[in-house]
Amino acid sequence: MDGKQHAHHDHGGPARTKRLERLRHRLAHLLTPHSHAAGATVDTAMETSREGMRTLWISLVVLGVTTVVQAVIVALSGSVALLGDTVHNAADALTAVPLGIAFLLGRRAADRRYTYGYGRAEDLAGVLIVATIAASAVLAAWTAVDRLLHPRDITHLWAVSGAALAGFAGNEWVARYRIRTGRRIGSAALVADGLHARTDGFTSLAVLLGAGGAALGWRAADPVVGLLITLAILMVLKDAAREVYRRLMDSVDPELVATAHATLRGVDGVLGTGQVRMRWIGHTLRAEADIVVDARLTVVEAHRIAVAAEHALIHAVPRLTAATVHTDHTAVEDDPHATLHHHAPPARRPAPAPTA
Repeated sequence: MDGKQHAHHDHGGPARTKRLERLRHRLAHLLTPHSHAAGATVDTAMETSREGMRTLWISLVVLGVTTVVQAVIVALSGSVALLGDTVHNAADALTAVPLGIAFLLGRRAADRRYTYGYGRAEDLAGVLIVATIAASAVLAAWTAVDRLLHPRDITHLWAVSGAALAGFAGNEWVARYRIRTGRRIGSAALVADGLHARTDGFTSLAVLLGAGGAALGWRAADPVVGLLITLAILMVLKDAAREVYRRLMDSVDPELVATAHATLRGVDGVLGTGQVRMRWIGHTLRAEADIVVDARLTVVEAHRIAVAAEHALIHAVPRLTAATVHTDHTAVEDDPHATLHHHAPPARRPAPAPTA
């Protein structure tokens, strides 16, 4: 049974329906055996990093060939627009290096110093990617302005046009490959890099405008297109920086939190939910959740419900590998959390979700 089925339990339905749901879940486990143990999590991380590394190597080769072809044409033609596009393609290819290192680090198991593992290395790689995009924008702008101040004729216009088309084809293929893999393995840095490559493809097409203008005798067409490419790079910079910033700040899709609340409330024995928090660590999610159970339960019974709640969350929330579930109980005479109140001011404490 998949995660969506977990999220749509009818908590208030008849007992027969719940028994059928449990039976279907057990049958699903028999047909598709799996494990939520630490070793299985490490194996999954290694498999996703291998897939990411394979994507990086293939895209590096494709962009490398594209860059070499364009560099040869730049040397022959002197096109500053094509030069800006070539530099940007080279920078895009080189972003595979820090991202590849991050994927390799992400394979390492957690230790006493890095208790959550090394998945955050991907976020650092994302920062380097943003810095690379910014540097390529500065270089493209400087080259275009210099050519406006010191005009120069462009030669081999047909070769420039061919190089621009090659740049578009190479970048669009790489963009689709990176974005598809990044979304599948949950890597924000790889998705951002794919979006970067896609915009590079369209800036390659813009070089055609410069070549067309030069063919019509407008000498300023080439540097003007170079400036337009700079603007396009800045737009990519904004989107990539926003994506990396959100990941660094532990931003998650609110729909995932809503799914987690609904899933927890569908677990037998859960009477309500409190706080649910999630954060990305590399390309996997971890969660912390509070649930409410009957105060009359034994510790063993409450723990069994907590384990079932974690299990349901892992199935319901994509890319979630582990969850820490805290059990609260229904109201009694004394508040068991009273001794903690002065450590967390109410103004800074997240408001609990309404109980179901």
